[in-house]
Amino acid sequence: MSISRRSVLKGSAAASTLLAAPAILKAGDALASSGQVNVFAWGDYIQQNMIDKFEGDTGIKVNLSTYGSNDEAEQKLRAAGGKGFDVIFPSITNGNNYYPDGLLQPVDESKLALDNLIPSMLRDSVQLGGTYRGKRMLLPFNWGTEAITLDSSQFNADDVSYGTMWSPEAAGKAAFRQKSVIMGVGLYLDATGEVKSNRMLDVYKTEEDARRVWDACAKFIIDRKANIAAFWNNATEATNAFKQAGATIGQTWDTTGLLLNREDAKWKYRMPKEGGITWMDSMGIPSGSENLEQAYAFLNAMLDPKMAGLLAGNTGYNSAVSGAAEYAGDNYKAQFADVYNAENLANLWWWQADTPWFATLREEYVDKITNA
Repeated sequence: MSISRRSVLKGSAAASTLLAAPAILKAGDALASSGQVNVFAWGDYIQQNMIDKFEGDTGIKVNLSTYGSNDEAEQKLRAAGGKGFDVIFPSITNGNNYYPDGLLQPVDESKLALDNLIPSMLRDSVQLGGTYRGKRMLLPFNWGTEAITLDSSQFNADDVSYGTMWSPEAAGKAAFRQKSVIMGVGLYLDATGEVKSNRMLDVYKTEEDARRVWDACAKFIIDRKANIAAFWNNATEATNAFKQAGATIGQTWDTTGLLLNREDAKWKYRMPKEGGITWMDSMGIPSGSENLEQAYAFLNAMLDPKMAGLLAGNTGYNSAVSGAAEYAGDNYKAQFADVYNAENLANLWWWQADTPWFATLREEYVDKITNA
């Protein structure tokens, strides 16, 4: 699955035909109601150059609201009963948190330029939670990794493990997000044979299995809490952990390491030998959308390789759209080649769809680590 990602990021012959798809962008259709679209997205996703392109292409005004975590997005949409927004960008594995209460509506695939998506991304999104009761709810938007950012003047960037954060050399220098460090530590303990977890898939099997594995992970972290420089829960906090809190190594999202690297080459973002933790974010339509045709226009715009290239160039995230890399700029291409290769792409570890008890139980361990 993973090796083919880069190889299928091929040219963009479909780019010029993208926005012609379901005639959504015709003034008589897309502008027939309010002429605006209310977008709820991660803080760094929809940047001004993307807004300018969309508004220039369609005449539809973008009203952008942002969030810093999946929990924040879900809680706000839930509190509003699915209303207030026309497009939202949840991690695809969080879809099941929205579906039972009717917070999202099925998307009409006939109105969308799905052929512009990387076929494997569209296929794999089903297993990761993009459908509900046989209906398509969420579309792949982008994918990225959570791995290791480090100061290469202090650590060997060519030999990286999740365990490196917990070495004596990292005392007082490690940063991480509590809810995902228990996965990185678990992958490390599984690889070393200390705590077998079927490469952390056991934590999705039963609550008993999850407690067995996470008990060991939490103990491992707490026993080494002297290594902790900072916790982070969003992109800004992750960057500040390195710039302000003195961290020189951490388990971070790709963009943290890549953006730091653009400022200073000593910062390197690397896949650990146990495998980079991989996520897919998606896009869908809340059930209470009041600007439905504009919502489809916005989704189709995000499926445009040129727009997807702006996203990748802005953020360093990898688009799920074929041909996006051709429009992402030299910086993106160089950094992708620096971080990823056939071997580590074949070793990625995907976040799985949450089981009913997963998030609540995980929060118990987050609290244990935070309060230790």
